[in-house]
Amino acid sequence: MIEFNNVSHYFSSKNGELQVLDNLSFSVPKNGFSAIVGPSGCGKSTVTKLIAGLMKPRKGSIILNGEAVQSPRSNIGMAFQNPVLLEWRNILKNVMLPLEIVHNKLSNEEKVDRARELLALVGLSEYENSRPSELSGGMRQRASLCRSLIHRPEVLILDEPFGALDAFTREDLWLTMNRLREKESFTCLIITHDIRESIFLADEVVVLSGRPATNQFSIKTEKESNDNLDQLYTPHASELLNILREQIGIARRKEMADK
Repeated sequence: MIEFNNVSHYFSSKNGELQVLDNLSFSVPKNGFSAIVGPSGCGKSTVTKLIAGLMKPRKGSIILNGEAVQSPRSNIGMAFQNPVLLEWRNILKNVMLPLEIVHNKLSNEEKVDRARELLALVGLSEYENSRPSELSGGMRQRASLCRSLIHRPEVLILDEPFGALDAFTREDLWLTMNRLREKESFTCLIITHDIRESIFLADEVVVLSGRPATNQFSIKTEKESNDNLDQLYTPHASELLNILREQIGIARRKEMADK
């Protein structure tokens, strides 16, 4: 579903061009869930913008479902660390917002039913008439996830959506994310600094090198179940965490040596 083929990208600055990606290649299969981790500032968020078609790579290609990404795509849903909900709209209408932008043939009743279906999945049914300021941070992020899925996107991109939340809320949202994955059909890529999050949610974790980033290392998580948090305390999980910590350490040391 998602293919990054030898992608290199640069940003212009007053000191010349700054390279952020260097021949980056990876893929995410249809209905797969992959995570990208790496040192701060290595270009992880740039990856999401390129997939979404918000930027074009200087070199290489990005393929979604067999088609080259040349411009913003309506079959993509996105959620970020800041939910950016509109205070003048209640939660139900915030969730429905993409259906006012993305072309669809749904009646208003069908749009409402779809929004309520998603809110029920994340435990927000009784808050559909609430304003964003009346909800906790975790609840607002649940609403943001619903909004990103309302138009049934083929691809869901998550850019550190749980990074600003406390540990307990974050873990609860991991479970919510897995429930959504069971009920909805999408291919997902999450950008995260939390390696526990990466191995709990993803089928594969890609470690980016320091900037300019390339695919330094990738590993399949091969989990037996996503049902509960107990899997984070198994010997297999400990091994995965140790491997990923070591790889991120290598990336950081390389980045420092190159400066």
